[in-house]
Amino acid sequence: MRLPRRPLILASLLGICLSAAAQEFPNRPIKLLVGFAAGGPLDVFTRVLAQEMAGVIGQPVVVENRSGASGQLATDAVAKAEPDGYTLLSTASTFIVNPILSGRNSPDPQKDFAPVAHTAVLPTILVTAPDLPVQSLQDLVKLARTRPMTYSSAGNGGPAHLAGALLAQTTGTQMTHVPYRGAAPGLADVMASRIDFTFYTMSGLKELVTAKRVKPLAITSARRHPDFADVPTMSEAGIAGFDHVGAWFGVVAPAATPAAVVSRLNRAIDQVLTKPEARERIAKMGMIPVGGSSESFKQFLASDSQRWTELIRAANIKE
Repeated sequence: MRLPRRPLILASLLGICLSAAAQEFPNRPIKLLVGFAAGGPLDVFTRVLAQEMAGVIGQPVVVENRSGASGQLATDAVAKAEPDGYTLLSTASTFIVNPILSGRNSPDPQKDFAPVAHTAVLPTILVTAPDLPVQSLQDLVKLARTRPMTYSSAGNGGPAHLAGALLAQTTGTQMTHVPYRGAAPGLADVMASRIDFTFYTMSGLKELVTAKRVKPLAITSARRHPDFADVPTMSEAGIAGFDHVGAWFGVVAPAATPAAVVSRLNRAIDQVLTKPEARERIAKMGMIPVGGSSESFKQFLASDSQRWTELIRAANIKE
């Protein structure tokens, strides 16, 4: 059976137009939305990324803060944006967690976006009150088997909350979550021995460890960090499954963005993340550059979503 010629011609012309657009991409400034206020870790990182990326891609990369609803305002805006590669979202682990927690009819992180690049991770370190009678992660677990433990976080569904819930689930112990309005007040109560422990980002932690105001037990990364060379990874300390439990950052585009455009953006970001100067700037913020293909980021998002969906439902975590 012969197919009508008009649809075939239109499809062919559309393919040619998309190919031409991808070849000349980019020919104007790119907008990179951030769903949180200026000055936070994601914002500061994104500005470094944008500056370095502009030099690689040959066009300005403009960072726009659109804060609100735990990053959801920016996420919604990018999901509805023209899928041409000129409006992107620089996002964090809340990108996956927020829809699971809320249950609202919001954009699907895996269906409504095209993964571009996994940009960085911000590991956390499990730190305890200075006078807590433990010297290792295994000591902490043993103590938790004798009495309930408390841990702080910056709020429900954040990296520290989920890390603590995962630790309780993994070890079969009772650990009570105490949410604060920000990570710093929660850490202050750990230092004052009002809370047993927390998972805290590496930024600003070195001085507190040196002054023995907190006791570090393990880091949530695949390898030890040079700034905390004596602190074992969670796996080394005997608890597996925490290699990527912390904040992560990534860039996504609207779902229908042409593959050639996504590939061009991915190559530019990957080039930035391999530059020694850029890596040094990122390391000073306590972050670890990641990079890799857009496909590997897609697989990461899928596994991250599965892990937190299972934990949030099992632990009955609410927004």
